[in-house]
Amino acid sequence: MSSQSQQRGELESALAKRQLIMLPGPTNVPDRILSAMSKPMINHRGPEFRELLTRISQNAQYAFQTKKDVFVFSSSGTGGVEAAFQNIISPGDKVLVPVFGLFSQRMKEIIEVCGGVPVEITCEWGSGPTPSQVEEKIKKEKVKAVGLVYNETSTGTTVRGLKEIAKIAKDNGALIVVDAISILAGDECPVDKWNIDICITGSQKCLAAPPGVALVSVSEDAWNTVRRTKIGSVYFSLINMKESLDKGETPFTPAIPVFYALDEALCMLIEEGLGNRIRRHRICAEAFYAGLPAMGLKLFAEDAFRSNMVIAVRNPDGLDDKTFLTNLRRKYRVIISGGMGKLKGQTYRIGNMGSISPDEVITTIGCMGSALMDAGIKADVGAGILAAREKFTNY
Repeated sequence: MSSQSQQRGELESALAKRQLIMLPGPTNVPDRILSAMSKPMINHRGPEFRELLTRISQNAQYAFQTKKDVFVFSSSGTGGVEAAFQNIISPGDKVLVPVFGLFSQRMKEIIEVCGGVPVEITCEWGSGPTPSQVEEKIKKEKVKAVGLVYNETSTGTTVRGLKEIAKIAKDNGALIVVDAISILAGDECPVDKWNIDICITGSQKCLAAPPGVALVSVSEDAWNTVRRTKIGSVYFSLINMKESLDKGETPFTPAIPVFYALDEALCMLIEEGLGNRIRRHRICAEAFYAGLPAMGLKLFAEDAFRSNMVIAVRNPDGLDDKTFLTNLRRKYRVIISGGMGKLKGQTYRIGNMGSISPDEVITTIGCMGSALMDAGIKADVGAGILAAREKFTNY
């Protein structure tokens, strides 16, 4: 057997055994959603697709809590963020952007590529911007928009002052663009109530669908800007998307199997109820935040900014993170993420998104504890599981 054939055989054998995916995305996908992807291919200019896209757009409005159009791009969530800024920025426009992790840094880079001038608020990783910081900066600088990563997965932090920051932006004549890729449908994000102008999410996070789709909502104020902006994109043109959506189509060939999956995922969200899903994520996060310290681990993010979607933990002294993560995956079939950017080797991150329940939480804590002990790190697994279980008393 050739080396390549042997490697392929080992990979196929590994994939045949289901793993517990506890990443900050993609997440575990329920069988019901996976099965939806096996439906027959259809004409993306035909009546079946028009029905599918219309239903997705309408059900997505429920997830976003908006009455405005929600557009579906065949792209990653980052594509949705790029679409947002390409459609509202003209060369030289200033955009206020807090930077407190890898993805907010990426937002800043996207603004620059689109011809904008970032007005940066720099925050310590593990914390985030406050409404007072935004208000102070926006009164000194005339900005066209405020761009904000609501949930920074690289650090496990959430901007708890989003509602107030959105109001500050609107009161000062600026649009508010929110990257809610890793948090929408898992925590509070009422788009219309909070007057968010453009909100972006991804299919592979709290919606529990496979990756490959970005969803973008657009307010009337944002449309007024879009119509006046010289757009530097064809594929990501919101005007093209609007014209096509009104006909029940997308401008370009969509990822039809992922659309099938997203359709099913949104139906499951409606069946569960948005409030129930948010509550489920919150309780599971509380269990992680109780169980991991009880086991002897130290959390990374500051208390006031801790995310319910991503739990960031400091690497214990003496732990080789690569060896630990590899052992956790191979021996216990649980997959979590290491640190990103300047936190590489210093933290690891647990995704708490989508198809998450007490089973996944308890299994992850128990397997992490076992993998830590395999690495010679003291871990009180029993205490960790007990502390987590207590949070599920009234689940």
